[in-house]
Amino acid sequence: MYAIVDIETTGGKFNEEGITEIAIYKFDGHNVVDQFISLVNPEKEIQEFVVKLTGINNKMLRNAPKFHEVAKRIIEITEGCVLIAHNASFDYRILRTEYNRLGYEFTRDNLCTVQLSKKLIPDEASYSLGKLCRSLGIPVTDRHRASGDAMATVQLFRLLLDKDHNKKILKRTIQFTDNRNHKLKINGIIENLPEKEGVFYVHNENGNIIFIGRGKNIRLEVTKLFLKDNKRAEKVKNKVDIVTYQETGNQLFTRLKYYLELDNIKPKYNLIRKRKITHLNFNHDHFLIIEKGRVPEESFIILIERNEVIGYAFTNLSYQRNQLEILKRLVTKIENKPLAKTIIKNFLLNNSVDKIVRYELENNL
Repeated sequence: MYAIVDIETTGGKFNEEGITEIAIYKFDGHNVVDQFISLVNPEKEIQEFVVKLTGINNKMLRNAPKFHEVAKRIIEITEGCVLIAHNASFDYRILRTEYNRLGYEFTRDNLCTVQLSKKLIPDEASYSLGKLCRSLGIPVTDRHRASGDAMATVQLFRLLLDKDHNKKILKRTIQFTDNRNHKLKINGIIENLPEKEGVFYVHNENGNIIFIGRGKNIRLEVTKLFLKDNKRAEKVKNKVDIVTYQETGNQLFTRLKYYLELDNIKPKYNLIRKRKITHLNFNHDHFLIIEKGRVPEESFIILIERNEVIGYAFTNLSYQRNQLEILKRLVTKIENKPLAKTIIKNFLLNNSVDKIVRYELENNL
């Protein structure tokens, strides 16, 4: 069952708006089975531009019921329904704000017909209610009045239901109050991650990296992160939108990439401890560290010159490893050379690598 809603407000500062008119049509997927339409006295002045847009003025609302007088009816007609509106985040926020003022928590699963339209009717020039209805041939009466806009949304939603044959898109678009959308998103994120060694990046909805992790099994490490029971992990889990990753193929590059990225990006939810930088030199001025790559036929190489870390590269051709000038064109340069040197030096003190090849600058390898 669905409760299709449209609300007109006074305008004004965010979360300080008041409701001037509300219309709710209870819809079973085929027919409207109940309705509630009422002007509402907001007990505050209406912004002048809103009066011009809707035609509703304070004089009209003088004898209208106040919100607390219609609150019970709104709860009754929306009980057990998915709340639907065109730009649902606005209407749902307004209702929750009004109920908060009464000391009541109003929660409903909700769905936005703007988002649903974009998925089921792509490439429209505009998804505003008026222009979309005009494009689809849906009649609209009393535009910018709650009853007219709500009825137009009923007609639009009926059309969208017909287009979504198996209702899969509808289910994915509903914002559930039990946060099941986000849980399904997290499950989908984890399923698409490889069971390979590497570094992973947790992005929020704006694309910003908020956490960086690493491990021998990326999927396992992300799963463990989302199962942790602490405030920091909860924040990462609640804000995640996507997880990207880079396969590394070996522990040395995993460690190097991880610490260089932490230093460069400084993600909000990583605990970053300042590392003590080593000033000790390597045992040789010019050499290559060769480790296994991401696939059997590939090698990973770190280039050291004049006792500084120049950069790294993946290569699957043996002659590239033996031609210094070719290799230099392949490497990804490292900016923070002191940090890279510290990480590599510490790794070599406690771990072995596949091969170390020394060379002189004036000669090819």
